[in-house]
Amino acid sequence: MQVYRGLDIGTAKPTVAQRRAVRHHLLDVVAPNEDWSAARTQQLGRAAVREIEARGHRALLVGGTGLYVQAVVDDLQFPGEDLTLRAELDARTRQPGGVAAAYTELTARDPDAAARIDPHNARRIVRALEVIELTGRPFSSFGPGVRAPGPTAFAVRLAGVWLPRDVLAQRIATRVAAMRHAGLVAEIVDARETPGFGRTAAQGIGYQEVGEALEAGRDPGADVFDAIVRHTRSFARRQRMWFRRDPRITWYGTGTNPCALLTALLAAWGP
Repeated sequence: MQVYRGLDIGTAKPTVAQRRAVRHHLLDVVAPNEDWSAARTQQLGRAAVREIEARGHRALLVGGTGLYVQAVVDDLQFPGEDLTLRAELDARTRQPGGVAAAYTELTARDPDAAARIDPHNARRIVRALEVIELTGRPFSSFGPGVRAPGPTAFAVRLAGVWLPRDVLAQRIATRVAAMRHAGLVAEIVDARETPGFGRTAAQGIGYQEVGEALEAGRDPGADVFDAIVRHTRSFARRQRMWFRRDPRITWYGTGTNPCALLTALLAAWGP
């Protein structure tokens, strides 16, 4: 989500000072009315790694969404696109009960893919059905790395940071409160004024809940931000499930502050 220009608060984008201290890549790449994909992440992420290494430096890849992490580090294949078909499928999900019906269809046609997709994630469901229609193959058949992690596409070490669930829950609640006070609602109001505000950006956690309240003519109050906290915690659970099955990850646990792991992480990174 940090690829979107203007979406700073809700994506916890690095500050100007942080970006001056350490060069960041794939920030502010597209306007909020453009769609983004794992395939574009793969293309631009690997290009950034090559550019960093060409300057004699080493890239630190930071990610939370499992598919996008694997898109860069694994040899995933991405099928083509049919934007007309996608628009038709997307229109179906916008009908009452449309997302549930589309997920039921996906479960029948590709149960492996359905098991890995959030039943409420209309964008991922539509993409899976699009690929099935376009290729005649199950969506789950693309990319062995999604099913069984193997050798990475280039030399990389994978590290995971583990926090107790109660600590993580408190950090999520604190962060959402900070985003609210920093002006998340105003940021979303501005973004929604962009013609054709993209469905990818609009479905990000925080942007979706506030956007739905604004669409209904309601002031995004405490109930909306409570929903953001719940959905973020649910996303964190899915993150844990995704990454725990990857045997290539070395896990580092801490009871409070992840910064306490810095020495161990740097030692593992090594020369």
